[in-house]
Amino acid sequence: MKLIWHGHACFELKTSLGSVVFDPYCPGSVPGLSLPELRADAVICSHGHSDHCGSDAVRLSGANPAFSFTQIHTFHDGEGGKKRGGNLCTVIEAEGLRIAHLGDLGHLLSEDEIKRFGRLDLLMIPVGGIYTIDAAQAKELIGAMAPRIAVPMHYRCASSGLRNVAPVDDFLRLFPEDDIRRLQGCEYEFNSGENAKILVFSI
Repeated sequence: MKLIWHGHACFELKTSLGSVVFDPYCPGSVPGLSLPELRADAVICSHGHSDHCGSDAVRLSGANPAFSFTQIHTFHDGEGGKKRGGNLCTVIEAEGLRIAHLGDLGHLLSEDEIKRFGRLDLLMIPVGGIYTIDAAQAKELIGAMAPRIAVPMHYRCASSGLRNVAPVDDFLRLFPEDDIRRLQGCEYEFNSGENAKILVFSI
């Protein structure tokens, strides 16, 4: 199983049971970023904002993925969706692993909501604040959801990203350095022996 980060909240998950792209962004919606040509069995968009719903950028293979998935309706803000609407979180189970993408989650989750996610091997979680939960809320949620590995997303990079959201370092400084692994690239091959609790992709 391989996870590829294309910047912002867009990830490509390749498994032996099928492939999926999460939250591709529309051209021009995320400063400094443009998607390559992508091909997958499925595309999942957490909500309708242009930096998350560029499904036209993904060419569908026509195959039906054989993995199972669960989708959990949440909100894009802390006011029950009154400011920014709804948000869809997705959990995919394949090859004995459970992978969750939280989209633009804008609030902490209740105990009942957390139970719906179940055991998680990897969690893609927004950390930049303003439009989503911020670094401190992300850390709290990671503690509550207890994924084996957490991957931050939706933050500002040196040369790309939304200008008014926080950089990833605001999130990383909340964790011991020994818990963090900074990847030299945008791809991660799942490793049962991975010791890091936080994986940071580069692009």
